[in-house]
Amino acid sequence: MTAYAIAHLHPTDGPVEDEVLSYIERIQATMKPYGGRFLVHGAEAEVVEGAWPGALVIIGFPGVEEAHAWYASPAYQEILPLRTRHLDGDVVIVPGVGPEYDASATAAAMRAARERVAS
Repeated sequence: MTAYAIAHLHPTDGPVEDEVLSYIERIQATMKPYGGRFLVHGAEAEVVEGAWPGALVIIGFPGVEEAHAWYASPAYQEILPLRTRHLDGDVVIVPGVGPEYDASATAAAMRAARERVAS
């Protein structure tokens, strides 16, 4: 099942640091061995609810195992400080849902679980 590495990077004052540019130049090569590819990178987000300061990056992987293997890989860990020294952010790895996913079935299961706890 497809998995995603999602980063919400917080804005900084001033120009982009050279180390961040080096990180951006090198990251794609670290993803290739794990089947990773950018789905969102550098696009302007349109905020329709709440606040969203910063940038959104979404990388797709064939599965959670590949996403974790990429993040833990020596190649990525080597370049990671180039970003983290200059940009704060939140990063998560999350499994996707398949084409058969039905949100109403999820709601029904949540409703049943809530009723079990209440009784």
